[in-house]
Amino acid sequence: MSENRHIVYVYDSTTVERSDRKRGLNKMGPKAREVQMKLMRGLLDLVVLQFLRAHPMHGYQVISSLRKQFGVYFGPSTIYPLLSVLEENGYISSRWNLENDRPRKVYSITNDGEELLSCTEESLCHIYRKLEIGTGKIPFSGNNLSLKGLMNSKKNPNGDLEKIKENRY
Repeated sequence: MSENRHIVYVYDSTTVERSDRKRGLNKMGPKAREVQMKLMRGLLDLVVLQFLRAHPMHGYQVISSLRKQFGVYFGPSTIYPLLSVLEENGYISSRWNLENDRPRKVYSITNDGEELLSCTEESLCHIYRKLEIGTGKIPFSGNNLSLKGLMNSKKNPNGDLEKIKENRY
């Protein structure tokens, strides 16, 4: 604890390396890790929306979830302004939770946020498929080819596979 009663975390390279090993992230080379960080920075708003799609969260829960799921730390100076922008744009809404000792602003996704997320998932799938077609590879042979498939969707992949082979996507 600091003088102002804020919790201060200090991570050294050993701590980060150990936590990365638990997540299997040290299997990636430095280039792959750099690419992952660039993607996370570019898609941070969408990742936050995806977390809020699962269930409402307060800001610190978002920060903790990012650290736990992706092994990256985005501090309050990044997350809270992002949450404010998402709320101003109508993608999330907030309410004050006064049930605990400490009031917390809890964020939840709105219908506009759901629509944005769905549209983005479709666009990312489309880009991914185009990249895979360009390299001559068809990913996940026999499995669902969408991002939702990566999240255990039960959709039948055969129609998608045929469209990809015919380059209709």
